[in-house]
Amino acid sequence: KASLATESWLSAASFQETTRVLTEAAIEGKSDSLMGLKENVIIGKLIPAGTGMRQYRTVRPLPTEVPEQMLPDDLLEQFADGTYEGYDTDEGWSMGEGGY
Repeated sequence: KASLATESWLSAASFQETTRVLTEAAIEGKSDSLMGLKENVIIGKLIPAGTGMRQYRTVRPLPTEVPEQMLPDDLLEQFADGTYEGYDTDEGWSMGEGGY
């Protein structure tokens, strides 16, 4: 009965009393907004979750620049006088004796 209490007539029809629910929806000219998981699975559309959700379609990555207050003073000095050369790409990053 809980599924029948939902606003989605499609979800309600998939649970119990299918004929009654579909008949009432047709007579009343109801439309289903397909906001739930169950309705979208029945229709074969993407479910409203994850990166398919509208609110995640406009997410932008954070800037990759590190604010100056987060950099060590010696690194700031190297940037300022032009002596910073980055890390040695031949050595790479190490996680101790065993490497990464």
